Amino acid sequence: MAIRIAMVAGEASGDLLASHLIRAIRHRIPDAEFFGIGGPKMQAEGFDARWACERLAVHGYVDALKRYRELSGIRRTLLKQVKAERPDAFIGVDAPDFNLWLERRIRDAGMPAIHFVSPSIWAWRGGRIKAIARSVSHMLCLFPFEPGLYESAGVPVSYVGHPLADVFPMNPDRESARELLGLPAEGQVIALLPGSRQSEVRNLAPIYIETARMLFERHPGVSFVVPLATRETRALFVEALRVAQAEELPVRMLFGHAVEAMTAADAVLVASGTASLEAALLKRPMVISYRIGKWQYRLMKRMAYLPWVGLPNILCNETVVPELLQDDATPVALADALDRWLGDPEACTLLAERFEALHQQLRQNTAEKAAAAILPYLNKAPAWNPSRQPA
Repeated sequence: MAIRIAMVAGEASGDLLASHLIRAIRHRIPDAEFFGIGGPKMQAEGFDARWACERLAVHGYVDALKRYRELSGIRRTLLKQVKAERPDAFIGVDAPDFNLWLERRIRDAGMPAIHFVSPSIWAWRGGRIKAIARSVSHMLCLFPFEPGLYESAGVPVSYVGHPLADVFPMNPDRESARELLGLPAEGQVIALLPGSRQSEVRNLAPIYIETARMLFERHPGVSFVVPLATRETRALFVEALRVAQAEELPVRMLFGHAVEAMTAADAVLVASGTASLEAALLKRPMVISYRIGKWQYRLMKRMAYLPWVGLPNILCNETVVPELLQDDATPVALADALDRWLGDPEACTLLAERFEALHQQLRQNTAEKAAAAILPYLNKAPAWNPSRQPA
């Protein structure tokens, strides 16, 4: 009988990760079968999507509460199917709030439950790792400092690197990025990334626009690129420009193309999140900022375990780029921080060298390493042979 693996990926990033993993497992086990919850990239690899991963997408706590009954029903139905069909393993890809519940019950039913992408237990206080230890048979971590946390709790764990580090070039081509975006080869360019969520753009767009106005007054030749994820976020940014009476600023808005925008830029102003890691892998000087509701910020600050929120600083274990959060994220402070990068080429070069070392550390051929960690849990799988890895 063919090896069968149940999987759940909860959003577009998980769909991409899972599709690479399916391909890597199939390289070893060509007739392996996969089913569960997934997206179009997984389906392109032959995944049997019984629900689309978009069904799991929620936007904030209120939306999660409104859809609790629907999501709970999907999860219980999938659990029933997994128990009935007895696949060789279950792999939850990110989406910890949905997957850890499933993984505990699947593991209790006698099947291996593997979680791909460690939840951010290192960022928050509390005993969440104890619940994870009861739920998973194996944890696959993207960051090198994470395995020690699980080893101390007795959780089998593997460091597999970050998939973005496999994809991003070690030496980004700024000239080609500028040509692609129609930007001048010379002259200073600043990328503004106010986030992918509408709430983020509402909070940050007015501040980013005022920051751009100040920088344009100081450097009349500077231009700005603003990659936005959706029509809704673009409309919000356009409205913020109108309200600020800043339509005269040399701002080019893009649909997507965030990577190209950061590659083309001399400096990046970015909302904290995965985009800050992308900027680091692109070796770009940046300023990290974020603003949320006052009470939500107080709660998160009280829970925070690390002194940083930005992944570049967390991964380097020191402040290598400025973080200006909440009330500190003023246009003057942001403009001054970006100006320091623009005026200090030597500091930019040293930062790029630091980020290159980080890139090398994270570049681990993630999908193949993840497959190597998973194969021993598949009863009928052939032994793992590193010499058979694809070139």
